Amino acid sequence: MKILIVDDAAFMRMTLRKMLEEFGHEVIGEAVDGNDAVEKYKELKPDLVTMDITMPNKDGITATKEIKQYDPNAKVLISSAMGQESMVKEAIIAGAVDFIVKPINPQRMMNAVAKAGKS
Repeated sequence: MKILIVDDAAFMRMTLRKMLEEFGHEVIGEAVDGNDAVEKYKELKPDLVTMDITMPNKDGITATKEIKQYDPNAKVLISSAMGQESMVKEAIIAGAVDFIVKPINPQRMMNAVAKAGKS
């Protein structure tokens, strides 16, 4: 899959890139906040977006809603250190295909990406 990584932490983007590339996916772009995510989604048209929730300027849930408005078939996988139930519900209501809690377990990420690819 062609994947866009969205996270304000450079270390997390690097970690996700390495993990996803090891699984055989192509990372076609990175974004540092929700505004950047929406613009890069429109420009790059990825198969999947990994989206952090807590970011400056525009959070991941708002960005997910905007991406889904632009493309109802968009696949967004939310990842956040905040694994509270309310955030999971908000992410799913916004249109996310799945929610992964940080620190990200590589096997859990692989399963979530595979699941998203089939949906």
